[in-house]
Amino acid sequence: MLNYTHAAMEDHEQERDISNIDPQECVRPEDDNGLLVVRHSRVRPPFSVVLSTMLYCAEFITAAVMCSRYQKTEDSIWMGFTITFMLVPAVLIQLALTFIHRDLGRDRPLVLFLHLLLLGPVIRCLEALVMYFKAGKKEEPYVTISRRISLKKGQGIPMEWEIGQLERNLAAHRNAFKRATVIQAFLGSTPQLTLQLYATIQEKYIFPLRLALMIITLISITYGAVVCNILAIQIRYDDYKLRLRPAAYICIIVWRGLEIATRITALVLFSTALTHWIILVGMLNLLFFFFLPWVEFWARKGSLADNVEKNFSKLGTTVVLCMFTLLYACINIFCWSAVQLDLTHRELIEKRQRWDRLALYYTGRFVENFLLITLWYFFKSDFYEYVCAPLLVVQLLVCYGLAILFMLLFYQFFHPCKRLFKYNVHDCLHCVCCRKRDTSLSSRQGKPSYSNAATMVLIEDPLDAQNTQPLDPAVLLGEQETAILDDSMDAA
Repeated sequence: MLNYTHAAMEDHEQERDISNIDPQECVRPEDDNGLLVVRHSRVRPPFSVVLSTMLYCAEFITAAVMCSRYQKTEDSIWMGFTITFMLVPAVLIQLALTFIHRDLGRDRPLVLFLHLLLLGPVIRCLEALVMYFKAGKKEEPYVTISRRISLKKGQGIPMEWEIGQLERNLAAHRNAFKRATVIQAFLGSTPQLTLQLYATIQEKYIFPLRLALMIITLISITYGAVVCNILAIQIRYDDYKLRLRPAAYICIIVWRGLEIATRITALVLFSTALTHWIILVGMLNLLFFFFLPWVEFWARKGSLADNVEKNFSKLGTTVVLCMFTLLYACINIFCWSAVQLDLTHRELIEKRQRWDRLALYYTGRFVENFLLITLWYFFKSDFYEYVCAPLLVVQLLVCYGLAILFMLLFYQFFHPCKRLFKYNVHDCLHCVCCRKRDTSLSSRQGKPSYSNAATMVLIEDPLDAQNTQPLDPAVLLGEQETAILDDSMDAA
């Protein structure tokens, strides 16, 4: 998404995703600089690559079988849309994987041919598995030193790892599949699920094959949304070793699953009552989120970000940025993208945590969902005469409210970098309650609340202080122990 493809290209040149460490592999030098040198790193299995490939193949095959059924029943409209939502993301994934791995400049005819057959993810997955089983069998003559800050026991310790070339290539596959997962989820699975649910309601019948396709697409969308969250955290805090605990993953999955399921259900119900108006609603959402980053870009009077790709001209850079913006808009139609685009920045995203944007998005989305469901309630067809419509409306609103609640719980308690926030959810709720700033500051400096004691450090935001002077991570974190270690995204 947005910066995701760009970040993956940079990861191919300088990989930062390091695997877990054995304590016996660590060597602490005798000097007082606190540097912990790790001689070797353990290569982790490419679980994320395998999972992404399985979801891609399962959805593609199920959609293809679904198209054959539509052909037998002569449902040409459903078949046409199903083919479109099956092929468009598949082609974009082939282009993304080829572009990230720079295969056009290499002599790999078999790989390129398989990409033309839309089997690029399969061959990439096989390559990653071969790399994993080869890792550690022989010592590599060339290694790369990767350095990050490990926050543990109240101290920020700069650590270095020796990364072999094989491990770097395996990490490049992981990063490429993370970007491909986002494309598959929001350019393919989301419209596919919306279409199949709408077709089910219109035909007043659900058969096992369509149900299987809807379940696969819902899993793909939820996984893609989780990947969006992980990538956003990695990009914002790329100087730190990150580890999300199992409770954090559960919180994100419930948050994203409820948010996406409720949003798609509201859109589909509205479309069954006011079919032509749903086109207007969708186009307004798409155009708003597509042009929002460009309007901010023109308002700042900035220039396009450099080094999006070394060989790109201004026109090529603009085309790539438009594609990023389109993906960004498609994500925001159905769920929070977790990042904000900044077309003037080299990494294309805004690194500051914007609580005001988060609050505005979910407030506006809740109001929009309420209006859509209300309009459906008043204009619904006779198909719902045996459905308790008021109860359904309440259930959808409650589910979206629960999604917002789990989102607040994640940022308040389970975010791996919550101690680096200048403000947290608790402080934003103080602002919503219209408390004076002086009163809030005095209360935080006095007796700490549950939130301040656990998550907040009243210092300058380290992301804002990068342009002034470097800060000692130990000073930032105080004496609280934190579990920001290795990223365990591949176990998701």
